[in-house]
Amino acid sequence: MEAQGQTDWRDWMRGLGRQARRVREFLGLSQEQLARLAGVSQGAVSRLEAGRGLATPLLVVVKLHIAMHKAISAYDPEVLSPEARRFLVENEQQFPTGPENGFPAYPVAKDQGIEELVRLYRGLPERQREKMLSVVRATASALAPADAEGGSGSLGERRAG
Repeated sequence: MEAQGQTDWRDWMRGLGRQARRVREFLGLSQEQLARLAGVSQGAVSRLEAGRGLATPLLVVVKLHIAMHKAISAYDPEVLSPEARRFLVENEQQFPTGPENGFPAYPVAKDQGIEELVRLYRGLPERQREKMLSVVRATASALAPADAEGGSGSLGERRAG
């Protein structure tokens, strides 16, 4: 039980681990791939993501942070949430991540649906990804307004039915 004014570091670390896993999955990296990019062990990534990293050296956390920062910097900023863009662009901007506030679960993408689509796509075997894209394209085409700006919209030509 947490005493008045005391920080529950275990809960804070679990929140940090959940956020790290969300970002890693959004980037499409396995724990092993992220570990290689950061120069740490896969076990260190696993422990951190599981919230068992209370004794994780700060250097490991910093290395993982830098590796994910580099990977997410490659994304089009328009896809990222405002918080993620600020995080990338304004390093001097500090988010209230102190344990007194809990570890905030900032969205990675501007739209939570994009984050979910990326996670679902990355979770599929490579040979199934094109099938998913075909379904998404067909669904988007069917849902697009019929003459949005005097044309067929950005989804390509709509099929006459």
